Amino acid sequence: MLRQSRMFCHTQGMVQKIAVTLDQRTVEDLDRWVREGRYPNRSRALQSAVNLLSEREKRTRLARELAKIDPKEEMQLAEQGLGDLAWPAY
Repeated sequence: MLRQSRMFCHTQGMVQKIAVTLDQRTVEDLDRWVREGRYPNRSRALQSAVNLLSEREKRTRLARELAKIDPKEEMQLAEQGLGDLAWPAY
């Protein structure tokens, strides 16, 4: 559960402070990562996790869209734009 709070300026630009409810195991993992020096604090660890999920989602969406491309149709469209130049085989 996320609850909106206030916004303030941080070293990486504008950030928003929120309240987050997590299970005990997740909190223990966060605290361990901070103790081990992997992250300076819980906020940075959570931000990193969200960033990783966001990037994964973008790559997955791109892969789904690329899978829809028909190579023969793509080649035909490209050749139309090249005029007399030959399209290299791939």
